[in-house]
Amino acid sequence: MFIGRNHELETLSKLYEMDSFQFPVIYGRRRVGKTTLINEFANKKPTIFFTAVESNSQINLENLSRAIALFEHPDRDPALVPPYASFQQAFELIFELAQEHRVIFVIDEFPYLAKADPSIPSILQALIDRNSANSRLFLMLCGSSLSFMKEQVLGEKSPLYGRRTAQIELKPFDFFSALEFFPTRDPLEIAEIYGMVGGVPLYLMQFQGNGTLRDLTESALLNPNSILYEEPSNMLMQEVSKASRYNSVISAIAEGHTQSSEIALAVGVGSAEIAYYLKELERIGLVVREKPLVGKGKRPLYKIADNLFRFWFRFVSPYASSIQRCMPDRAWRAIEKALPEYMGPIFENICIQWLWRQMAKGTVAAEFDDLGRWWGTDQQLKQEADIDIVGRADSRIVLTGECKWRNEDFPLSALEKLRHRTNLIGDASAAQLYAFAKTGFTAACQNEAAKSGNVQLVSFGEMING
Repeated sequence: MFIGRNHELETLSKLYEMDSFQFPVIYGRRRVGKTTLINEFANKKPTIFFTAVESNSQINLENLSRAIALFEHPDRDPALVPPYASFQQAFELIFELAQEHRVIFVIDEFPYLAKADPSIPSILQALIDRNSANSRLFLMLCGSSLSFMKEQVLGEKSPLYGRRTAQIELKPFDFFSALEFFPTRDPLEIAEIYGMVGGVPLYLMQFQGNGTLRDLTESALLNPNSILYEEPSNMLMQEVSKASRYNSVISAIAEGHTQSSEIALAVGVGSAEIAYYLKELERIGLVVREKPLVGKGKRPLYKIADNLFRFWFRFVSPYASSIQRCMPDRAWRAIEKALPEYMGPIFENICIQWLWRQMAKGTVAAEFDDLGRWWGTDQQLKQEADIDIVGRADSRIVLTGECKWRNEDFPLSALEKLRHRTNLIGDASAAQLYAFAKTGFTAACQNEAAKSGNVQLVSFGEMING
């Protein structure tokens, strides 16, 4: 079953319909569904599909030769066809095939091919420059190494720079798309699954069983034989060297150290070194550096951007010894106890996703240009304060939001606190105040919303059904 990716399919389809040379580049982290997207797009279209392997250039050339042979002679055994003498020769033939007819040529896992033969980007560049004006080739490069694809394919120093006709960074699904993986499961549990593994399709598929949330979690995450158990380590090793030090940085953030100085102290390195590690983790999308949406002077905070990494370092890594001895009970007890608190930031992110979706549909109460958070000092009460969601249009605060993932109704006191804190950074009477609740709202909160005119009460159930 193919889920989502309508915008990406539409982009590729429009390029294909132009019937001229096109060169879209598709990249994204492992397991995010790049190959599935390409297969869906290329279905029933004339396609040479070549997947590079982490081996030498000769093995890759033989595999490419078989892919071409399978395209030209689908009834023959491609293993009986002798390989081409060089990549140059093989690529030239593909460009020739596309002179008269539309041909899709996919090089999946392109970083493996380019590492096996570093001349590949230059060969492709020369052929593109020579043939693109009269070619109907639809060349697609795909890769999972974010750093390689951004620097060696899309970067200014790459021979292929400026040749692409589109680029698609395939990102994990948001929560509302993730719902489609579980048509019969309670949305509250789906939110918790999303909180554990995020929106990577293969990760979500590990929870597509009929068992309880505990059963599925123990099978998917608390089992040393599962594909997710070593996924964070494998992903880090693909992107960085000395992965152990990066593990320490992520672990420190998962433990609640959010400022660079705190992280450096926890890891035991200097400020310059921690700045380098944090920048690299930002670059590959595992850590995000966050500043208040409005105001100046506050130091940025660092948080783990990927739900699987956040969950794994919080609940799996500390109990690895027990898990590896097939005793996941202690880890599950810790998860069960802390899950409501852990889900707080996850719910905030889900609420932000919902607001962007409402904005796209034109049903949001106040249009905004950007969403973020705010934290700072409440000078009136002489204490630190924060707002879960802040929406800004131009330089004005147009909405703020408070998110409560609790098994109790959203109280009036929380709404009053939101109004007070909104006045610290803007005008609460001119902004829309959003109250997001896991369950519902107290009668007092509903009455205040009814008479205020600028308060929106949104329950989790309404977000799902609306």
